[in-house]
Amino acid sequence: MSGPRAEAPEREREHEHEHDHDHDHRHGHGHSHGLIDPSIKRSRAGVRAVLISLGVLGLAAVAQAVIFVLSGSVALLADLIHNFGDALTAVPLGIAFLMRSERAERMAGLFVVLAIFISACVAGVEAISRLIHPAPPTHLWALAGAGAIGYVGNFLAAKVRLGAGRRLDSPALIADGNHAAADAYVSLSVIASAIVVALGAPIADPLIGLAITVVILRITWQSWNTVRGDGHHHH
Repeated sequence: MSGPRAEAPEREREHEHEHDHDHDHRHGHGHSHGLIDPSIKRSRAGVRAVLISLGVLGLAAVAQAVIFVLSGSVALLADLIHNFGDALTAVPLGIAFLMRSERAERMAGLFVVLAIFISACVAGVEAISRLIHPAPPTHLWALAGAGAIGYVGNFLAAKVRLGAGRRLDSPALIADGNHAAADAYVSLSVIASAIVVALGAPIADPLIGLAITVVILRITWQSWNTVRGDGHHHH
């Protein structure tokens, strides 16, 4: 009795089920089985991006700190201070994403700006004191290596942040990403410092430290504008 005719509805139902399954995957709107709300998905994606960039920049800054102890370069100090500052901006941003709040994201953005500003001040003071009391950096190969580490770290962090910031339409993440992208070039100036000092002009180090400070201040200004002006446009 259980011939091919009895099997047919069974097979059809299976087929329907498969179709449903495909449908779910293709759209991925977070309503797979109605459990995950899109804002939770957004918050998870945001937290993930923030944590990855925190890890990458944190590692870069720690490696640079170790080399700073060896070489005593102010240019490197300026770079590492602000790679740390940059890594730490992940903390308020991560909290904002966890809270799933636009306002918290904007507050996080302001906090980011403040952190960058403070790091600029610290770096500037160090560079000026080094101009007054010269102490040329040593271990120049290590110093150049530290610049390369900072470059790679910022480059990766910028990629992660900008990608996620665009996908999630988060001005704070985008500001953070642009800032990391700019910082990649700042790290290259640490390599420049090593080269110029090697060529016999130790004063280059604090001067480049000051230049980095100016760059950080410019970044602060840009980030401030991004964050401040972000409440109005929503595509």
